[in-house]
Amino acid sequence: MASRPGHPDCCYDCVPCSEGEMSPITDSEICHRCPDDAWPDERKTKCVPKKYEFLSSEDHIGIIFIFASLLFSLVTIGILGIFIHHWDSPIVRANNRTVSFILLLSILLSFLCVYFFLGCPGDITCLLRQTSFGIFFSISVSSVLSKTITVCIAFKATKPGSIWRKLIGVKTSNYVVGICSSVQVLICVSWMSVSPPYRELDMTSYIDKIIIQCNKGSDYWFYSMLGYMGLLAAVSFVLAFMVRTLPDSFNEAKYITFSMLLFCSVWISMIPAYLSTRGKYMVAVEIFAILASSAGLLGCIFIPKCYIIIMKSDRNVRRNC
Repeated sequence: MASRPGHPDCCYDCVPCSEGEMSPITDSEICHRCPDDAWPDERKTKCVPKKYEFLSSEDHIGIIFIFASLLFSLVTIGILGIFIHHWDSPIVRANNRTVSFILLLSILLSFLCVYFFLGCPGDITCLLRQTSFGIFFSISVSSVLSKTITVCIAFKATKPGSIWRKLIGVKTSNYVVGICSSVQVLICVSWMSVSPPYRELDMTSYIDKIIIQCNKGSDYWFYSMLGYMGLLAAVSFVLAFMVRTLPDSFNEAKYITFSMLLFCSVWISMIPAYLSTRGKYMVAVEIFAILASSAGLLGCIFIPKCYIIIMKSDRNVRRNC
């Protein structure tokens, strides 16, 4: 209550309760604070439960992400089918077809891991979110790095008696993919062992709703995972940029350069957006980065090959390799 200046003491104005407080009795001098999971109604006479917020598959944003994930997954499966059908063609055999299939499968899994980010998160879901996309993406980037190293070695080995000739072969590419991916797996296993992600309720970011989110457990391990993935992408980009102008009909270096440039641009721009948002919009930013970077790898590396296989079959001969 607040007294009126110039009026008797019996005259006063009712002052509403402060934010987060209510009073069920009119003209009461005492306001009661609502519990953490509740908030006063408009009249501030009773406490009502706060709304829970998470990125649901029924939200408009969630529906868009589901559609995009399904579309890109179908495109990836279609490209995989084209490559299997033309298994022995020169353009599929060029630059290690085994690594190409590993890359396509890891991109497909990256599109599908989006579903871990939709819906109400639980402890198991929180564990699978970051580790799945981190491992799948590392396999993708390791495969791209393997292809880039193969191109570099191939042109280094053109000189007679070059020691680089000993490194040309399927085993070298497979070793690169296996070793680089294993490092990321080790990072994720260490993260899950030391400080695994878990579900938490954020009751302080918004006054009228509770955010159900995944706590990373350890920011150090999360950014170590992202940092290692960025290191692989940066090395691949630098190597591909160095050999992008070398003559070869099936030289993937220029396509790898564009794909890694897009990949790095998406994740660099994603970090400030990710840190400046809360709730379901933070999850939406991460999903967008996963879809955009995966689609960039798929489009830059495989669409040109599919175009040659389908539309320019006369170029898909051994003399053009």
